[in-house]
Amino acid sequence: QVQLVESGGGLVQAGGSLRLSCAASGRTFRSYAMGWFRQAPGKEREFVAVISSTGGRTDYADSMKGRFTISRDNAKSTVYLQMNSLKPEDTAVYYCAAGPRFGVVAGSYDHWGQGTQVTVSS
Repeated sequence: QVQLVESGGGLVQAGGSLRLSCAASGRTFRSYAMGWFRQAPGKEREFVAVISSTGGRTDYADSMKGRFTISRDNAKSTVYLQMNSLKPEDTAVYYCAAGPRFGVVAGSYDHWGQGTQVTVSS
């Protein structure tokens, strides 16, 4: 079992940057692929980024490529999402998730954090 706690959300102006962190408990963190998803009001949860258990492979949703960077530090049991050039449409609750497989759909993940709010003002 792994528990996930996100942090780093907040209010930022368009064009600004934020770095989200997701700290995991338990000794199995390094065995999980880690993903970031987001959900805006009235919309379905959508894939943002994923990183393999070793950190050697990443993937991003098309609208995030070139702006967002996912990384992980297995020694600290933490995954990060660096978000640059933020847009108002990036406003959402951002969730991190852990799962046994590298996946881009929510069903690939077994464990979820509580989410952190990101608000981008225009």
